[in-house]
Amino acid sequence: MSKPIIYAIVVTYNGAKWVDKCFGSLVNSSIPLKILAIDNASSDGTPKLIRKQFPVVEIIETGSNLGFGKANNIGLKRVLGENADYTFLLNQDAWVEPDTIAKLVEVQQKHPEFGILSPLPYDGEGKELDRQFKLYYSKPHTIGNICFNKENKVYEVPFINAAGWLTTYNTIKKVGLFYDLFFHRGEDVDYVNRCHFYNEKIGFHVGSKYYHDRKHVWHKETSKQKQFENIQNKLNVILNNINESALKRVKTFLSWIRSLYISKKITLSQLIFLIIKYIFKGPQIIYKSELLKSPYYKSKEKSKIKNE
Repeated sequence: MSKPIIYAIVVTYNGAKWVDKCFGSLVNSSIPLKILAIDNASSDGTPKLIRKQFPVVEIIETGSNLGFGKANNIGLKRVLGENADYTFLLNQDAWVEPDTIAKLVEVQQKHPEFGILSPLPYDGEGKELDRQFKLYYSKPHTIGNICFNKENKVYEVPFINAAGWLTTYNTIKKVGLFYDLFFHRGEDVDYVNRCHFYNEKIGFHVGSKYYHDRKHVWHKETSKQKQFENIQNKLNVILNNINESALKRVKTFLSWIRSLYISKKITLSQLIFLIIKYIFKGPQIIYKSELLKSPYYKSKEKSKIKNE
C-alpha cells in the first residue's frame, strides 16, 4: 500500500517566535509531509527565518493579510489539485509530537466517518489541556470523563477549533474551502457547521497531542472594537448556518442581539447599527449560503459550464 500524500499547512503572520517549534515539529514528523507556509505579509521576517531554518518548507507569500481562512484556501486548492489524501492545518503558535500526525492518519483510516480529527490540545507548557478547549468541551461534556489512558479512543464532538485539524481529500471535495465571509474568527465554526450538513463527523483522538501557546491571546486586553467584530462574526455564523432554515436563523439572530443588549454587552447605538447593517447584509448571507448546500466539486463544475 502506497504512503498517503499529506500536506501540512501553516498560515503565518508575524510568527517568528514560534517558527522553530512549529515548523521544527512538522519537519520531524514520523510520517512524510509536504509542508506549506502561507505568509500573510509578515513584517518580522518570518518567511526569511523559515527559509533559513527549514529550507524543505515551501513558502507562499500572499503580499497582504488575507486572514486565516483565505490564506488556508491557497493551500487547500493545492491539496485538491494534487489529489492529496490528507491535510493537517496547524496554527503558527502550535506544534505537534513526532508521531501526532501519523497516529491521526491511522485513526482516520479506521474511522473514515470522521471528516475532521484533532489531536488532544494542550497549553504551550504541556501541563494542562488548552484553556479554550476546556471551555467549549465542558459545555456539553465533562473533562473528567475523558479516558486519557485509552490511547485509541476517539471522541465525537460538535466542534473543535482549527488550530490542529486533520481533514481528508473527500471532506474538502464535499464541504469545500473556508468561506470568505470570515476574515479571522468564526471560519472554523462555519466550516464545522457545513461538515455537519454533509454528515461528516468531528472528533479528537486521545492518543495524539499538540501544544498551543496562546497565553499571549488570553493575557492581552481585547479592545472594544475587537469585541464588536467578534459579535459580528458570531452573527455571520448564525446567518450562514445551512443546517437551519432561513426563518430559524433570523429568529436566532434577533434573539441573540436582543440578549446582548439586555446584558449590556452592546450599546443602543450598536444595536441600531447591527439591525440596519443586517437588514441589507443578512438576506445576502442567507441567499449565498444556499450555494454551500451543493458539494464543492459539483458547484465548481456547474460554474465552469455556466462560464463556458
